[in-house]
Amino acid sequence: MKKEKIFDIAVVGGGPAGMMAAGKAAQMGMKVILIEKNKKPGRKLLLTGNGRCNITYKEFDIRKLISFYGKKGGFLFSPFSFFGPKEVIDFFEKMKVRVKTERGKRVFPKSNKAESVLNALLRYLKRGEVFLLCGNKVHRVSHDKKNIEKLILQDKSILRAKKYIFCTGGMAYPSTGSTGEGLNWAASLTHKIEKQEPVLVPVKIKEKWVKNLQGLGLKNIELSVLQKGKKKKFFGECLFTHYGISGPVVLQSSQLIGDMLKKGEVKIKIDLKPALSREKLDSRIRRDLKKYSNKLFKNSLNDLLPSKIIPVFVDLSKINPEKKVNEIKKEERKKIVKLMKEMEMTVEELMGFDLAITTKGGVCLSEINEKTMQSKLIDNLFFAGEIIDINGPTGGFNLQICWSTGYLAGKSAAQVIKNEKDE
Repeated sequence: MKKEKIFDIAVVGGGPAGMMAAGKAAQMGMKVILIEKNKKPGRKLLLTGNGRCNITYKEFDIRKLISFYGKKGGFLFSPFSFFGPKEVIDFFEKMKVRVKTERGKRVFPKSNKAESVLNALLRYLKRGEVFLLCGNKVHRVSHDKKNIEKLILQDKSILRAKKYIFCTGGMAYPSTGSTGEGLNWAASLTHKIEKQEPVLVPVKIKEKWVKNLQGLGLKNIELSVLQKGKKKKFFGECLFTHYGISGPVVLQSSQLIGDMLKKGEVKIKIDLKPALSREKLDSRIRRDLKKYSNKLFKNSLNDLLPSKIIPVFVDLSKINPEKKVNEIKKEERKKIVKLMKEMEMTVEELMGFDLAITTKGGVCLSEINEKTMQSKLIDNLFFAGEIIDINGPTGGFNLQICWSTGYLAGKSAAQVIKNEKDE
């Protein structure tokens, strides 16, 4: 690359939003450069959906879709109208990525590999002849009051463009390059930045016994978050780790847990058998105890629980593990029922940005035109993706933000340039 190069559009950040923005702008005939500080784009994308990439949530009713994003969801009406879940699915299928819809309307590539999605985006960039600059990063953004004038890169080269799109993400998974630099640039351009906080993040638990369950996954459990009489339930899959708990149901509840922790202690209760009422569970336990009447208590729970959890469960029950099953009393049986329906633990903290899937906070929505993704403060600047102060639950919702805002930013920036040429 020469010391100074000029493009129509410079996109900063090679994540899902950046690749979509660059590809769309190039598709509209623009000369586009995509700058990614990692050696390859899409590093964080490869981690999404446990490496399977949950592309989107299959809800084609825009108003219903927006309802999942809380009070700020209205901002997404235009981006989703231009490029919603249906358009995302169509886009990837046209790019030769066959998709499937799993439980909870979650859309994945049939290959079960995030690489399929990344490769499709790379083909999109190549088709549009996007100049892909990797292993280099923006050192400084030079600007006057209303415009970005140029980008000074780490290698001291200078890059000029008519329009700039910032898609640098938030601060989740900093090891993948999301270190908040774009937020600093936006702040230097007088944009208000809402404080970044990790969301969709694992939870650290105080009780030491969770470490003994490391690697255990529990499907179809009910997780309740409790504080001072308040209770909110979540349903799904939980994964035990050496520090606490993770998995979809934990990630989904983490933002509420984080808000509650600011007010005091937070308890979590796991219902291991949510499909059974206490009465039906008690009947099932009585049947099993009768079946294994001559066994020791510690050897009688295999029909009800995964083997890894049994020693912990027995210990928490406070029932002698060497006790014969036919000697277990009614009050002890009630303890077993209660523990299966209310396996309690205490939250120590959220695990932070290093393990967060996404963040809340970012460039203030009131300073972005939601119909174009253009900055209201800097005339030649657009935003897309996680850098914006909006986030959704787990299940494809956050990638949908990236696709929609990236598409709209790329389209809008290209259209403004076309309009300027026509004037």
